[in-house]
Amino acid sequence: RMSIHVAIHDGPLGAAEPWPVRGAGAVLCFEGVVRPLEDAQPIAGLTYDTYDPMAEQELSRLAGQAMEQFGLLAVHVEHSRGFVANFACSFRLRIASAHRKEALAAMDWFIDRMKQQTPIWKRSVTLEQATEVTP
Repeated sequence: RMSIHVAIHDGPLGAAEPWPVRGAGAVLCFEGVVRPLEDAQPIAGLTYDTYDPMAEQELSRLAGQAMEQFGLLAVHVEHSRGFVANFACSFRLRIASAHRKEALAAMDWFIDRMKQQTPIWKRSVTLEQATEVTP
């Protein structure tokens, strides 16, 4: 359905395109960015491994469930695959609803479930690994 969009992209996500949704009184955008520390150790970024068909299916399923449970108008989900450097965006969730309370509750609900259920794994890339040069 047109009100759900799911995409997995190589590398960091670019800037969000305008997203007008008819009837929306609230349009929330959450962007997950890579932190420069993992377990208090400096890192160069994260590498995301995805099992695309299942990840896309699970993200779509969660989006549909969120739409039904919270009465949303639209859900737009993007996630990175491969390397994403510090401070770059690796995940974007946009939710449109008639009112803010449903959108805020749905955003928290969606992110918690995505982290538990979606076949997307992250691995830290150390500063040493990022500067290694293969002969």
